[in-house]
Amino acid sequence: MTKDLDVLIVGAGPAGSTLAVDLARRGVTTRIIDKSPHGFPGSRAKGIQPRSLELFEDIGALDDILAAGSLYPPLGIHLGPVRIPKRMFKPAPGSDGTPFRETWLIPQFSTDAIIQKQLAPFGVRVEYGTELLGLAQDDDGVTARIDGPSGPEEVRARYLVGADGGASLVRKSVGIAFEGQTDEADRMIILDCRIDGLGRDHWHVWPGLKGRFAGACPLPHGDLFQVMIRLQPGEAPDMSDAALNERFRKQTRSGKLQLSDIQWKTVFRPNIRLAARYREGRVFLAGDAAHVHTPMGAQGLNTGVQDAYNLGWKLGQVLAGAPDALLESYEAERQPIAARVLGLSTAKYEALNRLDPASIKRGADEKQLGISYAGGPLAGSDTGEAAKLKAGDRAPDATLAGPDGTARRLFQVTCGPAFTLIAVGQEARADLAAINWPDTGAALTRVAIDGTAGDALALTDPQGSFRANYGIERDTLILIRPDGYIGEIATCGRAAAIERFTSRVAPAAN
Repeated sequence: MTKDLDVLIVGAGPAGSTLAVDLARRGVTTRIIDKSPHGFPGSRAKGIQPRSLELFEDIGALDDILAAGSLYPPLGIHLGPVRIPKRMFKPAPGSDGTPFRETWLIPQFSTDAIIQKQLAPFGVRVEYGTELLGLAQDDDGVTARIDGPSGPEEVRARYLVGADGGASLVRKSVGIAFEGQTDEADRMIILDCRIDGLGRDHWHVWPGLKGRFAGACPLPHGDLFQVMIRLQPGEAPDMSDAALNERFRKQTRSGKLQLSDIQWKTVFRPNIRLAARYREGRVFLAGDAAHVHTPMGAQGLNTGVQDAYNLGWKLGQVLAGAPDALLESYEAERQPIAARVLGLSTAKYEALNRLDPASIKRGADEKQLGISYAGGPLAGSDTGEAAKLKAGDRAPDATLAGPDGTARRLFQVTCGPAFTLIAVGQEARADLAAINWPDTGAALTRVAIDGTAGDALALTDPQGSFRANYGIERDTLILIRPDGYIGEIATCGRAAAIERFTSRVAPAAN
């Protein structure tokens, strides 16, 4: 048996890889395995929502994500010889509280590789070709049997996370039900290829009767398209290149288009399922192992990486000595989000069947910026709230200034695995300096707005950006969690409120 480690992650898709990065930067000893011989080769989940762009900025992957992607092109709906232009996304209003406002187009094979690139500085790598065979757990940890290039071995970990997809062996091994439905009669061919004779300035859609359609979305920085062809119920498709070409020309009613250089192809079945639980003892589920969606709305990948972002800091804190009850908040916060996302993507997919224009529209719900954990187990304080925000809400960005007057975004300050405690007002700044923070677990970044407080980072709010975005009207302490959500807003009994919250999410202070 290999020596003990903190966390074994099974599955190296976006959720598992994001979790591995977040744990590694917290000093958590981690292994991440995947039974596939190499990284995922297809474009499949290709839309990154604004909230996920904020996550990727936090873990250091944003520049590469932006460089490898682009904005979505406008839709071009082909009706006979006519192409009707449509806008999928409504223009997003400007706000310095929301630095990313548009969904970003990037193929999944690029996203996976970019996330995993962040592991290298920590000496962690994805162990491809390594399969989980089984697991057993006790009060102290999990023993996993795995088989990889070096042969079978047993791995002992304090926790195990299954991010191994909709067919998750981890989920099945611990007996968690996967409730919902799979429509075997409703399937879609998806492939990555070139299309000779088709312009790259639109996401092309050729609608048909009874929800059948073909689509071709140009992937950025190259000549590939992601092609989607909806199948007839019960059809057994011929997946040869020649047959795919013939089908595409028939459904687009164009003999001039030619598929070539097919690099990846699959038959996709829309699953609509949600795990009954996200935790069984020391085993957790994340990403598609916990919830699977229709492809409408670009929600699956984004919901999965946000699972990882929520679970990572909590595992890190409990491993450092925080109360185990903190881990119970993972399911309580994330499962309702997945349920709502399932409803959203399913409604869009059903609208597609009716040829309803609503199926192609994308709005604020899909961008995931409005997700809140208010009312959840970590947001039960009644010590106060700002005019615009409450505990559990996403913490907005703001434009501040450093001591030399240089502009500094709040997200640059909160970036990283620490908590951030912000004081506004003279009395709150005195409370800030007095807060006793534990020496173990995530660190605390102290920020004093428009004043000084001990060794806190002193920033100014010359344009009133912070006060406007947060609705601050009086002396306030705001604690921001490592995943960018507000842990506590304290306007009265400020220091005591922060320390009560801290006792639930951090090891005991000295």
